[in-house]
Amino acid sequence: MNGDAADRPHLSFRDGEEPGTGTPYARYVHLDTLHSLQQPRSKVPAELSFIITTQVMELLFDLLHHEWTAAQHALREDDLTAALAALRRGTHVQDVLVESWDLLATMTPAEFNAFRSVLGEASGFQSAAFLRLEFMLGNKNESLLRMYQEVPATHADLTAALRSPSLYDDALALLDRRGVAVPHEPVTTRHQPSEEVKRAWHTVYSDPELAELARLGEALLDTAERVTRWRQRHLAAVKRSMGGKPGTGGSSGLKWLKHAADQDVFPELWNVRNAL
Repeated sequence: MNGDAADRPHLSFRDGEEPGTGTPYARYVHLDTLHSLQQPRSKVPAELSFIITTQVMELLFDLLHHEWTAAQHALREDDLTAALAALRRGTHVQDVLVESWDLLATMTPAEFNAFRSVLGEASGFQSAAFLRLEFMLGNKNESLLRMYQEVPATHADLTAALRSPSLYDDALALLDRRGVAVPHEPVTTRHQPSEEVKRAWHTVYSDPELAELARLGEALLDTAERVTRWRQRHLAAVKRSMGGKPGTGGSSGLKWLKHAADQDVFPELWNVRNAL
């Protein structure tokens, strides 16, 4: 075998674990558990792709929650550098999420219909991790908590997210502490466009001395734009694979997805551009 032995990876391990429990890597990332979670209910090949893609999305939702939470904590501590770094990491996660639709976007109606019946009432709309992200963005809707009434831990987690400041609330609170007067009290309903908030961002973008806050605005807009891209890709993938049929979870399908895709996240950051 060519090459110095010192350059070769270890092929045996002595880390104190019981024999037969796999490599250190397998134990660290729980490979046996991870690869046991794909359990198709049909023999349709496309179902495995559907399951793995949605599971990957769920893991990325958790990672995005981690980054947005870090950004919120940094904003509350007036650490704008750390907040911007967390938002930037979050945009990379969002980019992967958007591109993950490529794995499902070419699924034909025949392929999807071949296993759709085994989904029953299951729908991505029921994802608690995704709903938690929506609440963090300010897209709050208390009525949706009814889906989780029989899952106390999930219901409590989402209730806390509903009642807590959104990522946008924390950004506006920072503006207020930096001398740009703006309302930022958290609410339990969807954020509605506000002229006061729009004026605050106009002040930020118009004053060279507030350039650091303008960078925050752009980082938030990067986040918002990727949310829209995600929704648009979701809409396109569903339109291609199932057309205008009702969703498995009881939604109106394309109509509901289009409405979501048309809703701007952090609307004042978009509207203020008309006045700059």
